Amino acid sequence: MLQFKIIPVTAFQQNCTLFWCDETMEAAVIDPGGDFALIESAINENNLKLTKVLLTHAHIDHAGATHKLASFYNVPIEGPHKEDQFWIDLIPEQKERFGFSDADFFKTDRWLNQNDTVIFGNIELEVYFCPGHTPGHVIFFHRASKLAQVGDVLFKGSIGRTDFPRGDHPTLIHSIRSNLFPLGDDVRFIPGHGPMSTFGEERQTNPYVADSVVN
Repeated sequence: MLQFKIIPVTAFQQNCTLFWCDETMEAAVIDPGGDFALIESAINENNLKLTKVLLTHAHIDHAGATHKLASFYNVPIEGPHKEDQFWIDLIPEQKERFGFSDADFFKTDRWLNQNDTVIFGNIELEVYFCPGHTPGHVIFFHRASKLAQVGDVLFKGSIGRTDFPRGDHPTLIHSIRSNLFPLGDDVRFIPGHGPMSTFGEERQTNPYVADSVVN
């Protein structure tokens, strides 16, 4: 069974998420933006074996500690989609702009695409390509638990920004409506920032993507 712990990191309070299989205790960290010590502590407290680092996208508040974490645990980096390479290339510039002292350039070991899967322990996550916030954004979905980690695509009551380089508002709306909402109204999701919600709640009440707004 999938277990998870949300670890808010950096001044942006980004929801770095620790996923693990409670049968094998193998784990994956999604979006290690920073605060390496907090992530390491959560891994140790739950007696987990980290097996990979997963990225929804390459903005520094989501990817800043990727190199440090993957190097320390000697594990591969999977994600995001290859269209986010330019954001990875900009990490040194982002580091100076936002004061992320531990952030370093990294090379992903596996780009992710629509319909790919990610496996750790007995857990399989489905990958959905959801561009708009960034051109290479992906999300992770665990069907058995009806739980998704959606990065900065969708929030409780809001959606991701599209005013960054290569962001695109219509593309983001399409990603949410065509890739996220069809997964089911009862799916809970962990956003990149802020509280959890369900796709059903957002379909009813989100002022940007609710059925009453878009249809």
